[in-house]
Amino acid sequence: MTELDFPDSPTDGQVFDLWKWTDSVSVWDWNVVAAPFEVEYLVLAGGGAGGGYQAGGGGAGGYRCNVSGENSGGGASAEPVLSIANGSYTVTVGAGGAGSSGAVGGYGSPSVFATITSYGGGGGGARDNFGPGNAGGSGGGGGSNASVPGGIGLSGQGFAGGIGKTAVANAGGGGGGASQAGDAGAADPGDGGDGVASSITGSSVTRAGGGGASGGVGEPAGSGGAGGGGDGATGNGTNQTAGTANTGGGGGASGATSAGASGGSGVVVVKYPVSKTLTVGAGLTSSTATSGDFKITTFTAGTDTITFA
Repeated sequence: MTELDFPDSPTDGQVFDLWKWTDSVSVWDWNVVAAPFEVEYLVLAGGGAGGGYQAGGGGAGGYRCNVSGENSGGGASAEPVLSIANGSYTVTVGAGGAGSSGAVGGYGSPSVFATITSYGGGGGGARDNFGPGNAGGSGGGGGSNASVPGGIGLSGQGFAGGIGKTAVANAGGGGGGASQAGDAGAADPGDGGDGVASSITGSSVTRAGGGGASGGVGEPAGSGGAGGGGDGATGNGTNQTAGTANTGGGGGASGATSAGASGGSGVVVVKYPVSKTLTVGAGLTSSTATSGDFKITTFTAGTDTITFA
């Protein structure tokens, strides 16, 4: 019997498979399998649109993050470490919701990285019988003048929107943010809840603020929450502002019967070892920076497959 020499000692991260006996010769299959590696992520969905007509602000997009020492949305701590293997994964960056004239704002769209999904922010409610704020990653604020409730936020992603005012003066509730519920409408329209800060890209950036509410004639605007929330309109007006792009901010509410402002688009950020090569599908817009032993890829639009090697 002829015996083949065993290969040199394997290096860290390699797996070798001993195959079989063939014709009385021991055959060694040198099959190298890359070990799993850890990634950090921030996955933020699109924000909801503000409501139309003395309405509630849009809720921020759902916020999920596993960076050690930081927070996810809804008051949660950072999510667990994520280990993945070489191969292909889906990335989707959610768009912000669109406003409708005199009606409840539209939902934001989900964002996805591999097994992680964040859900879009809820649209802000509109006055009287047009409906409450929608539930979402963070909930939209309630419309004015009928004690219309805000929508609830998802656990681990965001907070609820504020309730609209029931008195003669009309004041919607602010949209929920990733770190704070939207303010209830009171003497004035409610402000949007604040978002969460992350340093995954190297500098601290706050994202996922809720949209500000609007009210009736003579009332001020509800302010958007820190982290890209849009401001509501003043005094039964139409000067509401959209959530900021790539922050998942909720849109500001309209004071008149025009459409509420759109929510801001989301973002997906992935931090991984510098030794890895990432191929990005043509359907995604992205940029990559290097920081020490890591690469950081930020996806700002689109949906497609990415491949680690």
